[in-house]
Amino acid sequence: MSKRVAILLAEGFEEAEAVIVMDVLQRLEIEVVTVACQAARQVVSYHGLNVTADSLLADLHATLFDAVVLPGGPQGTVNLAADPQVTDFIRRHDQAGKWICPLCSAAARVLGGNRLLQGRRYVCSGDLHQTVDDGRYVDENVVEDGNLISGRGLGVAFDFAFYLAWRLTGEKEKINFQAEHIYYDSWRVPQ
Repeated sequence: MSKRVAILLAEGFEEAEAVIVMDVLQRLEIEVVTVACQAARQVVSYHGLNVTADSLLADLHATLFDAVVLPGGPQGTVNLAADPQVTDFIRRHDQAGKWICPLCSAAARVLGGNRLLQGRRYVCSGDLHQTVDDGRYVDENVVEDGNLISGRGLGVAFDFAFYLAWRLTGEKEKINFQAEHIYYDSWRVPQ
């Protein structure tokens, strides 16, 4: 049975983080649904890329995904954090034990800003962790704690995506093959 992942997009999202995660997951036959967290499916990224999302968040109230990915981007994460529908969507998935996967500033701004870290260990970009009192910052590239997988930022987007794919599918050989194919020898499923 194929796993399904929602990637939440708001105006100003970091396009490279979103696309790298989407690319890796799709190569590994994981279904990815891009979700516009606004009134229209057309979303403008951090660097002005116009993207048409697959769905609107408003249309997914009854849908549960296996994982929810939140890419960074300074304005994108501010917009996600300010949207009560996003907070409700994340909270519903978290309570169902689904993977919650912030990248870059999303852990601090979206989860920490809405008290959704709940004491779990996490990583984020820069010094944003200094404003968060809801979780425990860890100085690592990718951190798993319970059903939370967080990534430092764009520089570790491949590691983050492969790690998420491994936790979703457990298909170690298939993931290592793809990692070697597109990312060379830098990443392997943890032992």
